Amino acid sequence: MEIRHLGLVDYVETLHGMQAFTEERTAQTPDVLWICQHFPLYTQGLAGKADHVLAPGAIPIVSTNRGGQVTFHGPGQVVAYPLLDLQRAGYFVKEYVYRIEESVIRTLAHFGVTGHRVGGAPGIYVRLEDPAGHAQLLQRPRKAEGLPATETPDFTGLGKIAALGIKVSRHCTYHGVALNVDMDLEPFSRINPCGYAGLQTVDLSTIGVQTTWEEAADVLSHQLAIRLAP
Repeated sequence: MEIRHLGLVDYVETLHGMQAFTEERTAQTPDVLWICQHFPLYTQGLAGKADHVLAPGAIPIVSTNRGGQVTFHGPGQVVAYPLLDLQRAGYFVKEYVYRIEESVIRTLAHFGVTGHRVGGAPGIYVRLEDPAGHAQLLQRPRKAEGLPATETPDFTGLGKIAALGIKVSRHCTYHGVALNVDMDLEPFSRINPCGYAGLQTVDLSTIGVQTTWEEAADVLSHQLAIRLAP
């Protein structure tokens, strides 16, 4: 998988670029991973509800065709867009999501942080009181049981550090995952992140990890390149 570092880029231009790449690609087009960060904005997914945007102020809101609800993008966040042919890779969407989340978990482990999945809530979370602790969450996903559709995921003691939103068109993926490294988290307080009122959002810096955007981007891109391989 070719890895391209785009730098600090406009979200809408990047979205149009992903869409054009996906529409024009053929069975022979190599997969590519775009790594970037965006100027401040809120993006609203296909499942998004207007009442989850509480007080956006001057921050623009962009409706987009990824899955999920509202989230915030801004400088200091590593955004990864895998442009991948799932049919050629040989696995399905559920496995694709698992592999992206696993890439984030392994990236956090590189920095001494334990990432967790929460049943019914895509993305990766950390324990606020013990980010390095390895104890399993009671609310983690289980193979033999799932959360009923009416039950709200339990975020007690957790902060969300990575958000996931994808789109698959003709077996090909775009959109992706955003990992918070060292950013202004205040805009998250103006929304219900991912549609959950009161969900706390954190980054690596607020849980005591001092690193650079470049290092986090390199680790995450390396993990994605390995784990998204066929």
